[in-house]
Amino acid sequence: MTPVLELEDVSVAYGGIPAATGVSLRVAAGSIVTVIGPNGAGKSTLLNAVMGVLPAEGRIRFGGRDLRGDGVEARVQAGMSLVPERRELFASMSVEDNLRLGAFRHRAEGRAAATRGLDAIFAAFPRLLERRRQRAGTLSGGERQMLAMARALMARPALLMLDEPSLGLAPLIVRDIFHAITELRRTGVAILLVEQNARAALEVSDHGYVLETGRITLQGPSAELASDPRIVELYLGHGTR
Repeated sequence: MTPVLELEDVSVAYGGIPAATGVSLRVAAGSIVTVIGPNGAGKSTLLNAVMGVLPAEGRIRFGGRDLRGDGVEARVQAGMSLVPERRELFASMSVEDNLRLGAFRHRAEGRAAATRGLDAIFAAFPRLLERRRQRAGTLSGGERQMLAMARALMARPALLMLDEPSLGLAPLIVRDIFHAITELRRTGVAILLVEQNARAALEVSDHGYVLETGRITLQGPSAELASDPRIVELYLGHGTR
């Protein structure tokens, strides 16, 4: 089966400095794949390269098609969505209006289709239904993260990329966010998850990659990585949550 996303020997520089070197990974349809590693390892840079925000060398295929030459808009139209670390919501707009903007890719289908999309989102994120008229800037941190994820899903992507979704959130809220991520599997969307909270990421994912100083140093089924002594020592000890 052709993977939804395939990176082959991808290298990225940020500000002229190599940030990722020779990275190869695959994301299968309906799977959750995580990239873990220390801060500054190049994880976010890698996602931005996949999304077309940063130039990259090597081969990036999406649905079997080479993305070389495609910009951000073309990749969004093809079915890729990225929820960046900063979430980048429109703070002065309501929750519902933020979500409707997420459906821009399908604007030709009309308002009725967007409303159906909203109904599905509110079923998956009932807290957002309660806040639908509230301005995004007044939401809690966890609610803002849910809104950012939900807005990306309004585009009905084949691939959803999440950059540090637990960043800055309290442990109980982190649990809710990762529960929501596992529930998204039911929609059939493939998920590429970049996360410093290695324990939570490995618990919800199918396959994991360890990125250190810009290179993949270890990969395998998430359950195996979670029991690897080196991973336990470096990433799963006390204070990782």
